[in-house]
Amino acid sequence: MHTRLLGPSILALTLTAVLGAGCRENPGATGTTGTGAGVRISHIDMGRSLNADKTINDNTDSFKPNDAIYASIATEGSAASATLKARWTYQDGQVVNESTQTIAPTGNARTEFHISKPDGWPAGKYKLETFLNGSAAATKDFEVAP
Repeated sequence: MHTRLLGPSILALTLTAVLGAGCRENPGATGTTGTGAGVRISHIDMGRSLNADKTINDNTDSFKPNDAIYASIATEGSAASATLKARWTYQDGQVVNESTQTIAPTGNARTEFHISKPDGWPAGKYKLETFLNGSAAATKDFEVAP
């Protein structure tokens, strides 16, 4: 009689272990915010100017053709070295600018990227894609309108 009860008990324990493992958070996963090397992008703010601490002075996602466009990338966590890349694209997927910075955050930090075009940005939809240590991490859509 004990052998009959042992089989269902082992099956129940096995199912619990398998289902429990599937519910765990994947610390290396990327999505709208990304992780890598103990640091992750928590959010992106955009605007026309920066404060001294690299936060945005005038948070917006709508710009005029002659505006400089700033992005303040907020990261959480620590890493001896991490690479942030910003790729700015126009509505048709054309890359407007791409730049990389190496950071060494020790807790919450801000990294600034910006673009400008003296003869003016074409009106339309744009996207900022960020990458952390080579993996897609976060995106932010914005618009240029006259």
